[in-house]
Amino acid sequence: MTTYCGTGLFAGVDLEQLVEHEGTPLYVYSAAMIRSRVRALQQALQGLDAGIRYAVKANGNLAVLQLLAQAGAGADIVSAGELQRALRAGFAAADIVFSGVGKTDAEIDMALTAGIGRFNVESRAELDAIQRIAVSRGLIAVASVRINPDVDAHTHAKISTGKAENKFGVALDEARTWFDHKANWPNVQLDGLHMHIGSQLLDLAPVAEAAQRMAEFCKQLIMAGHPIHSLDVGGGLGVRYRDGEVAPLAAAYAAILRTAFAGFDGRLLVEPGRWLVAEAGVLVSRVVLVKQGESRHFLVLDAAMNDLLRPSLYEAWHDIVRVGGEAGREIVHYDVVGPVCETGDTFAVGRPMPRCEAGDVVAILGAGAYAASMGSTYNSRPLPAEVLIDDSRYAVVRKRQTFDAMIAGEQPATDWKQP
Repeated sequence: MTTYCGTGLFAGVDLEQLVEHEGTPLYVYSAAMIRSRVRALQQALQGLDAGIRYAVKANGNLAVLQLLAQAGAGADIVSAGELQRALRAGFAAADIVFSGVGKTDAEIDMALTAGIGRFNVESRAELDAIQRIAVSRGLIAVASVRINPDVDAHTHAKISTGKAENKFGVALDEARTWFDHKANWPNVQLDGLHMHIGSQLLDLAPVAEAAQRMAEFCKQLIMAGHPIHSLDVGGGLGVRYRDGEVAPLAAAYAAILRTAFAGFDGRLLVEPGRWLVAEAGVLVSRVVLVKQGESRHFLVLDAAMNDLLRPSLYEAWHDIVRVGGEAGREIVHYDVVGPVCETGDTFAVGRPMPRCEAGDVVAILGAGAYAASMGSTYNSRPLPAEVLIDDSRYAVVRKRQTFDAMIAGEQPATDWKQP
């Protein structure tokens, strides 16, 4: 499903008119695109006892979360804040899984009190903490062990999570020991496995390899007398950010799961984030000025790395288009940059684009995931507004942050205390 048509329309809404009303920088999301992706994955998984657990970290806007909950997804969270977002958006607590390597006691307690469906446990220390807190509450926690299958996902090093040297999960031998000694944790129902090998996976071969390793380990545990009721294969499905990239189809992904886990009679969980929302969002910005350097053309936008960090953090590619078309304009190779005082505040280098002028509107595509959710107020730049488009109409789903709101928690050093 294509949401940007090159004439300035995004999901049926004219972006130039939209920014006249709401200003820039502006995040714009398509509800139709998100629903379409959820339906495609649900249809691909049809016939399996499977559930979708959306990775809230990809885009935690409450309106987006509400849309996903209404479409039948559950939530994959990694913090107390994401737990509160998920519950407020309408996800059932039983449909929430809690991942992450550094869960605090307070977060574990909050999740137990809420009655979440499952913890994905990443260390012995965490397992001990869940047991201690669960027994103090008189509760039984349901948990899966996050295994590290030591599979190279062939993605950017900073988003690789399934190799032995990564901080996530535990080796199979350690996981086996936990199951063999699970009587040591009587208040933890240890009956599942979890993995996640990385993000932006365009090649499904590593997924198939990791799934096969998980399936084999699952069979070993069952033969040893350990019931396994849940297999969570994580997320990481990639999307098309640039020409030449081919994103995995939901049907191909589901086929791998059907093959790897044939005969498993428990529940399968998948944790897509980017695949559901990335292409459903754009970041719209105005050109502040065009600067001619000694050897470079700089296109300076009013959006910056604090609005969209991915290019600076991961050297990530995003297509950038001039809104309103290219007819009759010569092509210029621009370094597309923001106004933040960092050389890393760069969206693209030597990018061919139709000649732009101050005041023109541009759209940075594929900005629905790991974009607004990673935003900051660096250089004292308030957070941008976000809008959701549905059926050619839009609603503001996060107001543009004001300066006063940005500094609301700050105060002079007048209330001195002794530690």
